[in-house]
Amino acid sequence: MGNSRAAHVLAGLDARLPALERLYVDLHRHPELAFAETRTAAVVARRLRADGYTVHTGIGGTGVAGVLRRGDGPTVLLRADMDALPVEERTGLAYASTARAVDTEGRQVPVMHACGHDMHVTWLCGAASLLAEVRASWSGTLVAVFQPAEEVGRGARAMIDDGLFDRVGTPDVVFGQHVTPAPAGWVLTRPDVLMAATDALRVTLHGRGGHGSRPETTVDPAVLAASVVLRLQTIVSRELAATEQAVVTVGSLHVGSAHNVIADDATLDLDIRSFTPEVRTRVLAAVERIVRAEADAAAASRPPDITPIASFPVTRNDPAATERVRAAFEEHFPDGRVWDAPLITGSEDVGDFGAAAGAASVFWLVGGGDERRVLDALATGRFETDVPSNHSSLFAPVPHPTLRTGVEALVVAALDRLRAPGVA
Repeated sequence: MGNSRAAHVLAGLDARLPALERLYVDLHRHPELAFAETRTAAVVARRLRADGYTVHTGIGGTGVAGVLRRGDGPTVLLRADMDALPVEERTGLAYASTARAVDTEGRQVPVMHACGHDMHVTWLCGAASLLAEVRASWSGTLVAVFQPAEEVGRGARAMIDDGLFDRVGTPDVVFGQHVTPAPAGWVLTRPDVLMAATDALRVTLHGRGGHGSRPETTVDPAVLAASVVLRLQTIVSRELAATEQAVVTVGSLHVGSAHNVIADDATLDLDIRSFTPEVRTRVLAAVERIVRAEADAAAASRPPDITPIASFPVTRNDPAATERVRAAFEEHFPDGRVWDAPLITGSEDVGDFGAAAGAASVFWLVGGGDERRVLDALATGRFETDVPSNHSSLFAPVPHPTLRTGVEALVVAALDRLRAPGVA
């Protein structure tokens, strides 16, 4: 029954694809950083109102939620994230971003939808419009949430803390999806843990500055930072068992401003990924131990500062709900398009919605890579080098069939939960 309803709702998708592609191109050309998605929020709010949704704006800063109630039935929340990244685009696309913005540090930075959130917004706009148009196909409440600031791990929590569920109701199930460099047209699911937890830390090492010609009068924070970076790499290789998984990355290191000056301080930004609370606790403790010990060994002028920047929970899919979604996908999509998702060291905050609501949550992946290119790269063992991934300045999902697949997946999942009219 669910699949015939999906086919009925999706009958209008072909006619909408050109407009959805124009929306996607527009969003790609106008990316916005976390908590600054004002233009994007205005675009989606206008579209939701035109489709008959009750629209709530400014939730958690720039978040938008549209609510469509049609009689008795479950409440289904569909989520898309809106923010872009401080990355300079190098895709060469005719619609490549040239946008620049001021980041939270006050710096002018390039901005790009390097993670595909422009695709996510377009998918949800398309699905919300189709589900609103075919009024007789479902009963219940549909909530379309457009979330800010996923990239910094605070957007979902900001919307929840700002009373999202007081405004839209508490969902019975939360669905979301993410574009990946898998072949376009593929849909990938995984029960239980799908994505890692993240802890981002800023470490400030305090040396003692001076003239570059007289290092003996200083405590050189550049040398100290180098020791810290190298020692941190031993956490995964020497402190975790081969059967355990974690990633420790130093993504940013800043020290000094002139060739003949030894600086006072060095700043490192760390990115830590883990899948279990036990590993997370051990890795964080090891980071603190190493940073403080290296500072002591260097006779640092004072203890280092270790400050949290961002935190993401493990993305954990409800197993029963995931099995139900996958069954709906396998019934709808042709053979060979529904796959098992790998365990992913990337992170997401979508799980905060389900956790706060006490609702089942399912998050899945939709391929956006050129199928021939991806399959050839997989066959030759060159996937990691030849296929740009999320957050790369070269990441660019192909619009077709990526647009169609993402809209279809959201509609199929939603209708599998929303009650058929006349069914108790």
